[in-house]
Amino acid sequence: MENIELKNYLIALDGVLISGNTRVPGADGFVQRLRERGAKFLVLTNNSRHTPGDLALNLRKAGLPIRAEEIFTSALATARYLHSQKPDGTAYVIGESGLISALRDVDYELTERDPDYVVLGGTSEYNLEQITHAINLIRDGARFICTNPDTSGQSEEGLTPACGAMAALIETATGVAPFFVGKPNPLMVRSALAYLGTHSEDTAMVGDRMDTDVIAGIQSGMETILVLSGVTRQEDVARFAYKPTHIIRSVADLDP
Repeated sequence: MENIELKNYLIALDGVLISGNTRVPGADGFVQRLRERGAKFLVLTNNSRHTPGDLALNLRKAGLPIRAEEIFTSALATARYLHSQKPDGTAYVIGESGLISALRDVDYELTERDPDYVVLGGTSEYNLEQITHAINLIRDGARFICTNPDTSGQSEEGLTPACGAMAALIETATGVAPFFVGKPNPLMVRSALAYLGTHSEDTAMVGDRMDTDVIAGIQSGMETILVLSGVTRQEDVARFAYKPTHIIRSVADLDP
């Protein structure tokens, strides 16, 4: 087990704590060790579809006792960003309850007419009518925001288009590039650190992807821990122009 000097942690969700709906072996012990050591931690996810409460319920079903307030989504980061840019603004939203509730919590008005922003999040069913309306709103001057750049997700049928793929469609039609809030944008990491009340110097990023988790942590000045229980394999690491501080098999091997 790798012993790392006591830190606080930002922890990616998929591939680190769960795989699909199944708990990664040893993830429950890792969470227990975090609590025993008194480390602050936050589960960080690009998932904008679900509220932290919904995600916490799913994690509890998988045997991971993580509270809603210990989960920070790209929807929450997007809402905080928009509130900082234009308090009490308006938005046309394509997304699900996680994004809608996050925007309402910062007093954003959701509208289909002349919004300040078009906000694109994840959803299980993208609607062509909604996408067409978003394209026209953006061409008429609405600013284009996306919760995250993930291009695909998984379903029982296989790969499904995700936020980044639909953003590319809208960008092609409008000529307007979106601003992505979620990982690997360090903005999401800094927003999560502020939410957690810690600093980059005493917080480590734990993730399974070199191209989102590790690069976001490095660009935010954090120690990074790559776990090999998700997307990135050991042989993939050498292809990148940066490297994590630590590489471990899974969080089961991490003694915080």
